[in-house]
Amino acid sequence: MSKPAIPAPGKARLRPFDLADVELGESPFLHAQKMTEAYLLRLQPDRMLHNFRVNAGLPPKAPAYGGWESEPMWQDIHCQGHTLGHYLSACSLAWRSTRDVRFRQRVDHIAAELAECQKASGTGLVCAFPEGAGLVAAHLRGEKITGVPWYTLHKVFAGLRDAALLADSALARDVLIRLADWAVIATRPLSDTQFEAMLDTEHGGMNEVLADLYFMTGKEDYRLLARRFSHKAILTPLAAGHDQLDGLHANTQIPKIVGFERVYDATGDQTYRDAAQFFWNTVVNNRSFATGGHGDNEHFFPMAHFDQHVFSAKGSETCGQHNMLKLTRALFLNDPSVDYADYYERTLYNGILASQDPDSGMATYFQGARPGYMKLYHSAEDSFWCCTGTGMENHVKYRDSIYFHDGRALYVNLFIPSALHWHEQDAKLVQTTNFPESPVTHLRWKLKRPAALSLKLRHPGWSRTAAVLVNGKQVEFSTTPGRYIEIARTWRDGDEVELRLVMEHGTQSAPTAPDIVAFTYGPLVLAGALGREGLAPGADIIVNERKYGEYNNTAFALPTIGGPAETLPHRISPGAGPLEFTIASTRQQPLRLIPYYRIAHERYATYWRLG
Repeated sequence: MSKPAIPAPGKARLRPFDLADVELGESPFLHAQKMTEAYLLRLQPDRMLHNFRVNAGLPPKAPAYGGWESEPMWQDIHCQGHTLGHYLSACSLAWRSTRDVRFRQRVDHIAAELAECQKASGTGLVCAFPEGAGLVAAHLRGEKITGVPWYTLHKVFAGLRDAALLADSALARDVLIRLADWAVIATRPLSDTQFEAMLDTEHGGMNEVLADLYFMTGKEDYRLLARRFSHKAILTPLAAGHDQLDGLHANTQIPKIVGFERVYDATGDQTYRDAAQFFWNTVVNNRSFATGGHGDNEHFFPMAHFDQHVFSAKGSETCGQHNMLKLTRALFLNDPSVDYADYYERTLYNGILASQDPDSGMATYFQGARPGYMKLYHSAEDSFWCCTGTGMENHVKYRDSIYFHDGRALYVNLFIPSALHWHEQDAKLVQTTNFPESPVTHLRWKLKRPAALSLKLRHPGWSRTAAVLVNGKQVEFSTTPGRYIEIARTWRDGDEVELRLVMEHGTQSAPTAPDIVAFTYGPLVLAGALGREGLAPGADIIVNERKYGEYNNTAFALPTIGGPAETLPHRISPGAGPLEFTIASTRQQPLRLIPYYRIAHERYATYWRLG
């Protein structure tokens, strides 16, 4: 069995498990994975390679896809080719998880095509955006450009990295090294001042992938370039504990911060770690919605103006949630805190799982809280937003953050039906649960010999108490949420562990807007299910995000809920089925509340202004 992708450095406290060592059981997560697998297999790599071949002077083998990949209205952002990078990552994740040879074949095909492009062009650079190498050269010269070349190239870098590490593609590694060496040579003439000025333009997580390349090769050039790609205008104030995020494009910053944490791993420079930790605490604790999302129209806003932004149709960009979870996971490996795991769980359910149409497998761009809003999903071949790309990755990597270990202790972070193969301990742990319908999970050891190990079970912050039973006998009862309950003993084959938690109703609001609340149940956000009033069939599948206003500016009579916020949880009653509830409102019938992740093809509300 190969090592996990991009192993954490030796100083990291925890290690992730290889995706291949975790199996998902039946659950909404497995369903979402299968829907994305099917979508990946319907897409044609040669259509995504069209512009790469054109830029290399080669005849294309298939027409380009629409949306961001070719339509004239998107030419100015120069994102053509970003989809191929995400697709490479997604196919590599799917191969690692399933061993379905069709995903490996696609990885190999794309790597071979990009190698041919490099040979034909005589350079390591491969790109698909208009003007190609000329645009990059102008950017390096400091000229004003239209577009984000490094942002798009980062997706290609990351896709090739994942193809090399997850799909064991030697050819992808070769293409990646040639591309990285081109970047080293191309940027070397820039002074630090010129480099920093270049970084004012969105550049994705170039520092992260270059730090990964350093770990892959040991080549000092990559570590140095990772430092140079770390935007000091963002790094310096964050490391000093200054929140200067108001007005900044949110998802331009988050990949940089993921890179800061990775540069810390590569260098040990605490400045990068301080910046990453402060950013996470600031966004999660001060700037996030109840769902774990953030921002309005992709930008951070002053929280003093929360009431002016919370009801936007363009809140909670799904890409931002994707990257916040990457950052959370990276921080957790170095500092295994329940705070990180709790946020991960909250955003996984209310952001990532909630972003996929369970019927078609398509994904959202924004997940706004405008009253009467509905989720809008990309089309299969004519959108290819940034969130289409991260959406390809999101649902084929659920198994990467359920379990972690430090050699002797096993951390159980998520309550998802799954089976873990811990090869170093010659052990298997099977988790059986129907969480979140029931706040209980069962774990069963399968061992060839007794093993002295610690099992660390998350007592989440949302559960007042946690009870642990081993073979039917209670061994721990915790009244301290937000910690790991450690069970250290010699385990034997067939030993069973049961974790019992408590899910309760609650509300969440921003300190600056206490009269605007979201309903919660444990880690879940409950949405008001408001039906399809005024919606045409298929209105939730759209071509590009500029059409959001067409569907969400129509007037909608949102029912109001009266009374003080502290009384509302006690007024919620059980509904017709599991995780269904009702609460009285100005409507004749009680308002139906269901988990936000179950909302798909109807209008909803996640925040309520109390009347």
